[in-house]
Amino acid sequence: MNPSIEDLLRTLAPQVLGALIRRYGNFDLAEDAVQEGLLAAALQWPEKGIPENPRGWLIRVASRRLIDALRSETARKRREDKTAAMGSRDLTMTTAPDYIGPPREDDTLALLFLCCHPALTEASQIALTLRAVGGLNTTEIASAFLVPETTMAQRISRAKQKVITSAIGFEMPPPEERRERLGTVLHVLYLIFNEGYAASSGPHLQRAELAAEAIRLARVVHGLLPEDAEVTGLLALMLLNDARRPARTGPNGDLIPLEEQDRGLWDPALISEGVKLLESALGGGVIGPFQIQAAIAAVHIEAETADATDWVQIGGLYALLERITDNPIVTLNRAVAVAKAQDPRLGLAMLDRLESDGRMADHHRFHAVRAHLLEMEGDTAGAVATYRRAASRTRSVPEQRYLQSRAAALEGNPDPPT
Repeated sequence: MNPSIEDLLRTLAPQVLGALIRRYGNFDLAEDAVQEGLLAAALQWPEKGIPENPRGWLIRVASRRLIDALRSETARKRREDKTAAMGSRDLTMTTAPDYIGPPREDDTLALLFLCCHPALTEASQIALTLRAVGGLNTTEIASAFLVPETTMAQRISRAKQKVITSAIGFEMPPPEERRERLGTVLHVLYLIFNEGYAASSGPHLQRAELAAEAIRLARVVHGLLPEDAEVTGLLALMLLNDARRPARTGPNGDLIPLEEQDRGLWDPALISEGVKLLESALGGGVIGPFQIQAAIAAVHIEAETADATDWVQIGGLYALLERITDNPIVTLNRAVAVAKAQDPRLGLAMLDRLESDGRMADHHRFHAVRAHLLEMEGDTAGAVATYRRAASRTRSVPEQRYLQSRAAALEGNPDPPT
């Protein structure tokens, strides 16, 4: 397919899905109808050309498909079972409208709010967001999170069913709920990006396509809410981190830590855009966690060499972040900054206090950081044992190999077991 058509369909898909759900109130059938509409466009547009109003074209085609489904016996039974939850929506219309109301820019945002509703589990929010808003199919989502396709299909199906049974409406939440709900949307996009930036398991450190999808969705939200400082901060954070992607792995996919990366490989265009976004976000009033994390990424990026990194400033930013979030990873990262800026023993003392936090005690990153600080302090034996303990607790093959290589290097063996 022509890449420009593919990009256009990808952009229009959540808008059309949102319009159909808003009109008909049936998530399952609306999604199926949109997929059929996209397939029809993919087959016809390359030959006949893109319609003057591609969004209206897709809505008309998808509406006809949805109405056909509603006429079928199975769809009629499902419709009757859900009538109470759907209120007074007219589900008996027999002709597809040429147009379903005026274009609504907030349809995509409303769809994101729907997918990230608090009634859904975090895993369901992620899966449903990637499916409905991101346009990924079940196979792609299952592959991204290394679970069987049947498992992911069941997860998505349960999420849709929860939307139906909970009578979650398709509309923007009222102002008093919007801030909390928007926080959930941003959190889900951040989790998607993180899985692409540093995969939690599997043979590859990074999944570029997943990170790219999170960035695309963050751009959509930023386009709809350009004045929101945290939305801007999240997009800046993603871009600044993604700018380092080419330098984070070697030719064989091996992990290259930040201090050893070739900074000439960092993407200057993404850095420039990220810094500009961050500057605009920081001038927007209340400073939130994504803005602070973006500021930390910027401090790393702006250092010409690893030795020139301003660890004092980074430690201060983590301390600020620690005051507004309840996340032990923040304390873990601050311990590194304190160790780098002052003394590794101070960082290790922070880890001793953090060890009692059940969320961290057996996390591989906790042991990896402790091993690094023990190495800085000169406790080689302790560092070797702790690097190995960290390696045994991660499901990421590149991280395992890196941690094993650190232990082997400290023992004087440059070729660790694979």
